[in-house]
Amino acid sequence: MNIAVIGTGYVGLVSGICYAELGHSVVCVDKDPLKIAALQNGVIPIYEPGLEELSARNAAAGRLRFTNDLKEAVRGSELVVIAVGTPPLPSGEADLSYIDGAAAEIAEAMNGYTIVAVKSTVPVGTNERVRELIRSRTNVPFDSVSLPEFLREGTAVRDTLEPDRIVIGADSRAAADKIAELHRPLTDRIMVTDIRSAEMLKYASNAFLATKISFINEIANICEKVGADVTQVAEGMGMDRRIGPAFLRAGIGYGGSCFPKDTRALIQIAGHVEYEFKLLRAVIEVNQDQRFRILRKLETIFGGELRGKTVAVWGLAFKPETDDVRESPALEIMGHLTASGVRVKAYDPVAMPNFRSQFAGTGVDWCDGALEAASGADALCLLTEWDEFVRTDLRRLQTIMRRPILIDGRNVFKEEDLAGTSFVYYSIGRPSLNQGVREEMPILQF
Repeated sequence: MNIAVIGTGYVGLVSGICYAELGHSVVCVDKDPLKIAALQNGVIPIYEPGLEELSARNAAAGRLRFTNDLKEAVRGSELVVIAVGTPPLPSGEADLSYIDGAAAEIAEAMNGYTIVAVKSTVPVGTNERVRELIRSRTNVPFDSVSLPEFLREGTAVRDTLEPDRIVIGADSRAAADKIAELHRPLTDRIMVTDIRSAEMLKYASNAFLATKISFINEIANICEKVGADVTQVAEGMGMDRRIGPAFLRAGIGYGGSCFPKDTRALIQIAGHVEYEFKLLRAVIEVNQDQRFRILRKLETIFGGELRGKTVAVWGLAFKPETDDVRESPALEIMGHLTASGVRVKAYDPVAMPNFRSQFAGTGVDWCDGALEAASGADALCLLTEWDEFVRTDLRRLQTIMRRPILIDGRNVFKEEDLAGTSFVYYSIGRPSLNQGVREEMPILQF
């Protein structure tokens, strides 16, 4: 199949390259000439394990190319995939201007029957909006489908080539069958729905996963007060097949390009039909507050006075195996530290350039390695669970810090890792390990 993918952001780039890997002829389109030039030279603008190798292999095989010429790409394609950004507006609603612009250009370029698939995450009714926009500009026959993506940054290639399911929203059986045929080599778990249900399914999935994260973080906060261990609680919960173990790892909350944006957008979608999504509002509130628990523990340790202290920060990306810092908890945590007069020494294996561009002029010391960041620090905050940090020799680490204080925002270290060290250690929801900053356990009355 000849496929054009409009937009070379995370979703578009990964999808286009993986379609080429399946043997299809793919052209990826973007308006940014510098970005296209870089892609043509084999430079992948995002950090995603395995993507650069796939791109090089398929470009060399002639199945993958990159262009600024949308009209030429659309005219030669049977399937056009819209994968442009839908950034949040100040209200929380999705900005559909890029969707509208892409649809208008596609309409002007089509010269034969085409399937137009919207892969961007869009509010319910957007595919109908796209269809009407195209119809108003051309008499060329086409079908529109909703093709939501379920990629996770850091495992996006695997998620594309080994998906849990493929969801196709369509009102044309022929178009649905064609898209199902395209994806059948990947999985037999293909679900065809009406278009609005497919649009809603994407938001509902992300909102539910965000809810699981905020729920286990609330449980962790209670565990600290009653003397329970959230890791054991979560493990037992996950053994229940109705619940499952995924997204039950307590920490400092979610970030990234999807969960924050999609939860806020779903609240706006509900609001437009006069429904108040109270649960999701609470999920967002819990997530926002969770990252500040790190700061509150630091303030407790230092008696409320952070000014003049040196704090090392390990991890700037919102999760490991990505350079994405959008909505990363590190942004607010470091912002508060620097505003409080703290000298911050920061390090991340891959996200430093992206983070520095959003955190310029703050006087942060950007370090070249984990130990360099920790050297001479009064405390160390681990915010992203990169393997490099997990494998750290804690005995060596304590010798280079001014004070052996470790705030583990991702619960990566175990009791045996801390044995033989003098660390004052704080994790999330594991009071038995929280040396030096334990909350008083109440005597419960029954």
